[in-house]
Amino acid sequence: MIDRAVQALGEGQVVGLPTDTVYGIGVDPFDLDAVALLFELKGRPADKPVGVLVASLEQAIDIGEIGGAARILAERHWPGALTLIVTPQVVMADWVGDQVLRTVGIRVPDHPTAIELLEATGPLAVTSANRSGGAETMSDEEARAVFGDDVSYYIPGRAPGGEASTVIDATGAELTVLREGPVTLAP
Repeated sequence: MIDRAVQALGEGQVVGLPTDTVYGIGVDPFDLDAVALLFELKGRPADKPVGVLVASLEQAIDIGEIGGAARILAERHWPGALTLIVTPQVVMADWVGDQVLRTVGIRVPDHPTAIELLEATGPLAVTSANRSGGAETMSDEEARAVFGDDVSYYIPGRAPGGEASTVIDATGAELTVLREGPVTLAP
C-alpha cells in the first residue's frame, strides 16, 4: 500500500493519505509540476501556500531552521497538533510555504500511516482532500468521491478528526501564536 504511494509520488503524481486530523492529498514539495497539479486539483488560490508534513524532528531540521524554544516545543509536541512556521533551509517549489516571506509551515502528524509514508518519501506538501471551500474529507472513500481518478492513489484509511493544529511563528526572536489550537506556549 505504501509502495504504490511512494511510486506515484516519485512520478510527480498526487496521492491521498490519512492524517491525524483530516484525510489529505500530497505531493513532492520539490517538484514544481506536482505542486502546480495539487493546486489545480484543489482549486486553491496561488496566494494560499501549503505546508509540509515530515516524519520526525530530524526531517524537519533538514528543511527548516528549528532551534531554541521552537525545538523544545517540537520535541514536546511532535508528532501532534503543532505546526511551526520557520525559515526554510532548502528551496521548495513555488506555493510550498510563502516565497515572499521566506517561511514554511512544518508539522509531524500523529498518524502511523502518514508517518510510514513520510519515512519512505521524506517531506510532502500536503493539504486537506477537498476542493477549496468545500467540506473536509475524513477517509479515502470520501476523498475519492471528490477527486476520483485525478488523484493517482489513495492510501486506505480514515482520519480521526479533531482540532486543527496550533500554528506558531518561530521565525522571530519570540514565538508567536498565529492560530490557537491544542498546544500552548506555556511549559
